[in-house]
Amino acid sequence: MLIDKLGGALALARARHCLTGAGSVREFTEFGYRTQESWSRERRVIGKAEIMSQGENPRFVVTNLPANGFKDQADKGRFRPARLYEELYCARGDMENKLKQQVLDLHADRMSTHHLASNQFRLWESMFAYLLLERLRTEGLTGTELERATAGSVRLKLLKIAAQVRISVRRVYVQMSSAFPLQALFALCHRRLMRLAAAAAG
Repeated sequence: MLIDKLGGALALARARHCLTGAGSVREFTEFGYRTQESWSRERRVIGKAEIMSQGENPRFVVTNLPANGFKDQADKGRFRPARLYEELYCARGDMENKLKQQVLDLHADRMSTHHLASNQFRLWESMFAYLLLERLRTEGLTGTELERATAGSVRLKLLKIAAQVRISVRRVYVQMSSAFPLQALFALCHRRLMRLAAAAAG
């Protein structure tokens, strides 16, 4: 079984976790593995032995990328176990999470009209909304509690809030409730965006 191949790395991760008291400890290993029937040959498998406060979290990645890189590649260590898992595999997972944000938080799957052009336009709107929220998070929320929040969390906590709008001859007043729990964060984000606007105009 695959988990048996991870035995040495798991033991080392357990020992490091006990000695350091860290919240999460990872060890990586690689080995050749072949199924009894479905695989035609042995394949390279990267194993991650992770010990967290909640328990063990083993993971496996099957790859055909060479351990020592491609022949003409300058960075020969790019496909070593730790880097392959953390830089390539996890990046792919992060990309899938971003697609999930578009579908679940920004309704990119709402393409219910009978015309290709209108469905395409809806998809563009969703993509544009994601780009705006990403810039808001990058430029306005860096170093805050919403720095790594999903698009849905940013929208819900910072944008989709109750306010009273009053319009006069010269101004539009937007008054938020004094009980709004993130008003300091909202004000910080607003100041940062206004500085960007001033810099772009100057």
